[in-house]
Amino acid sequence: MSLTFFNTMNRQKEEFKPLKSKVGLYTCGPTVYNYAHIGNFRAYMFEDFLRRVIQYYGYEVEQVMNLTDVDDKTIKGSQQAKLPLNDYTAKYKKAFFEDLEVLRIEKAEHYPAATAHIAEMIDIIQVLLDKGIAYQAEDNSIYFSISKFPDYGKLAKIDMENQRAGVRINADEYEKDSVADFALWKAWEEKDGDVIWDSPWGKGRPGWHIECSAMSMKYLGKTFDIHTGGIDNMFPHHEDEIAQSESANGCKFVNYWLHCAHLIVNGEKMSKSANNFFTLRDLLDKGYNDRELRFVLLSTHYRKKLNFTFDGLDQARKSLSRFKDFFKRLNEISATCADETIIDSIISDAMKNFKDAIGDDLNISEGLAAAFNLQNDVNKLIEKNEISNKGANKVLDAYKKFDKVFDFFDVDNSDDEIPPNILELVEARQDARAKKDFAMSDKIRDNLQGQGWLIEDSPKGPRLKKI
Repeated sequence: MSLTFFNTMNRQKEEFKPLKSKVGLYTCGPTVYNYAHIGNFRAYMFEDFLRRVIQYYGYEVEQVMNLTDVDDKTIKGSQQAKLPLNDYTAKYKKAFFEDLEVLRIEKAEHYPAATAHIAEMIDIIQVLLDKGIAYQAEDNSIYFSISKFPDYGKLAKIDMENQRAGVRINADEYEKDSVADFALWKAWEEKDGDVIWDSPWGKGRPGWHIECSAMSMKYLGKTFDIHTGGIDNMFPHHEDEIAQSESANGCKFVNYWLHCAHLIVNGEKMSKSANNFFTLRDLLDKGYNDRELRFVLLSTHYRKKLNFTFDGLDQARKSLSRFKDFFKRLNEISATCADETIIDSIISDAMKNFKDAIGDDLNISEGLAAAFNLQNDVNKLIEKNEISNKGANKVLDAYKKFDKVFDFFDVDNSDDEIPPNILELVEARQDARAKKDFAMSDKIRDNLQGQGWLIEDSPKGPRLKKI
């Protein structure tokens, strides 16, 4: 099956045909004015999944994830903290990369910061001025004239006929129903403090939208394969990117647009006032781990709202624990003879179903179903002693392939680290069983359970499981 994506531009699934063997992927990164929250990480996890699926299908990826370190929010935050802009944003850049590592999000090839690409932004603005598509206002700010770009609104499907003309918007972010000329360059104001750069039109700073156009063009070229982001970025941000990029370059900006839906918490919009606002650090402090968080953040198709709940995290913990036990069982199989055609057929079907699913617009539900169905089918063979150690290793290898995309099974790390005092209790229990002192054996078993360890007796000896 070919790789297909739902292209937001055309509102339909399309076969993916990259421009070249290395796929150009631009993913909207963080505005580094605070710690990223789980709603942000829903988008970053979707982008990580997309990257991994593209690679699973045999392509190389050149990914750019921008860091917005100058805009209205970062300037306001730095002034409230009484810190220079770079010092203020450095803290949140560092935290962002730490969070990416915790969540096992693969590194992009480029993480350009807006403040390091002011010259490229000025160059594009000058081209737009020279073409008469941008103009200078009375305060020396530079605006993009949307009336000079007839295709404005084609991504968000905005009817431009009845829109007011000549209205200007200076803010980086504005209401969804505000269709107006937007700022490319903002003339310096007193409230900007020391956040200032020289330009041919006077001192000031770039608008938010021009940043992504400049950085994507520098690293991926004037036309590239895929641009992603949250659905809230579609308008005005992505619409404005298209307008300024295609006006400046005279060619198509992006071939495929992918947008992920919002994350909600317990069915409600996430907000601090509702006391349902969580950063990654908040969830780690509650005792959840990277694998459980990855599982939950990936478990819903990217174009559907993800309803985040703690019950969902607990279910993820149970599911991953069952897989951990499953991998242990496979590693303990010692039989050398079995009909390999049965296990080969089961694995082949699972791998085909998995690849077809993730290639069908990142169908995570069917992709996960392939992994769960394989587990069920193999468990039946284990119960009937119809799988050899060779077959077991083939199954383990299949889950390692799943993990090239999922990265939460941890097939090779299925054994818990057992503290010395727990091992001593296990040995004491074995001695008690050998002496047929079953009362002592049961007492030690209860002691182990009280310390968070479940002991199971198997033909190969006792097996410990962390509860």
